[in-house]
Amino acid sequence: MPTNSLDEIDRLFVQVFALVGEAIAGATHALLAGDREAAKELVTRDELVDSLIREIARLAQDELVVKNTDEAQRTELVAVLRMLPDLERNGDLAEHIARRAARGLGTEMSARSRGLVERMGEVAATIWRETSDAFAERSVDGANNVDDLDDELDDLHVTLTAEIVSGTMPLPVAIELAMVARFYERFGDHAVNLARRMASAVSGTPEPGSSGPD
Repeated sequence: MPTNSLDEIDRLFVQVFALVGEAIAGATHALLAGDREAAKELVTRDELVDSLIREIARLAQDELVVKNTDEAQRTELVAVLRMLPDLERNGDLAEHIARRAARGLGTEMSARSRGLVERMGEVAATIWRETSDAFAERSVDGANNVDDLDDELDDLHVTLTAEIVSGTMPLPVAIELAMVARFYERFGDHAVNLARRMASAVSGTPEPGSSGPD
């Protein structure tokens, strides 16, 4: 496969990683700050993420179907295609959080739940940076770090769920916040899936199972 094709796929991946990272951080800020306009802008921006992912898929499929590729190149291209659903899904999850921010959910949350959501947003953003770095560096060790960080996000999800069921917030708010908590938890899971698939492609080992459906 021509080097420029690989370079273009890498460039687009880096661009999507950056957009999704900005989206999860921005959605958290908009939710807690009650910034509805910023939240609406993030919702609209998800269309760009989807467009770029379609372009990555087109390039990879074109190389597989039309061009003469060797075994190593085919392995990398298949790995790219398998990573795209997790990449796209995390863009969607950031958008879902932004939609709740646009409805003003953050102003109705309890003080404790706001603190927990703030921390979940920080951990999710850190996980995403680690995932992006692991991909850019093709680092198996970096992928393992993503797994470790996801454990903290899972613990925060459990703690926030306990706060939600304690009855400190009106039921409609509690229901929406439970969905937000789930969005953050799944964001971490998809980052883990991405990191594991990248590590598998680099090391040549069998790909482990995914963290499950949303």
